[in-house]
Amino acid sequence: MTEGTAGFRPVDDVLAYLAGNWRAERSVRDLASGAAGAFSGTTVFEHLDGGPGLLHHESGTFVWQGVARPAERTLRFLPGDRASRADVRFADGRPFHGLDLATGRYVADHPCSADLYRGEFTVYDGDRWRTVWRVGGPAKDLVLTTDYTRSY
Repeated sequence: MTEGTAGFRPVDDVLAYLAGNWRAERSVRDLASGAAGAFSGTTVFEHLDGGPGLLHHESGTFVWQGVARPAERTLRFLPGDRASRADVRFADGRPFHGLDLATGRYVADHPCSADLYRGEFTVYDGDRWRTVWRVGGPAKDLVLTTDYTRSY
């Protein structure tokens, strides 16, 4: 990776960059109610059995309004048409969003019923990246910010 614009780090091979273990720290803010929560856990990107791509598994603890509970999710990151790109899908194979980190920054949209999820992906260096999801619509008004730090 080399230095990109505005301090972002371009990623030539997104799947190679993501592979491995990451510490995930997420803040969740409900802009309508003012409520706030936090997730703390790990994200593991490991090779998919029997095919190209990575299985993304996140697990940890989510605290919302003082109540802590276990939380997890699984996604699939499949190769795109260039090494800097990935096709991100839900665990059941439904499309989620595209991802292209060639410049070190990418914005993706995901419509969900009447709500729109807009995610901004930012790579800072070989061991740190961030996502900020802004969720807006009649049912939701949220900002979810996740910082990832590589675990060795």
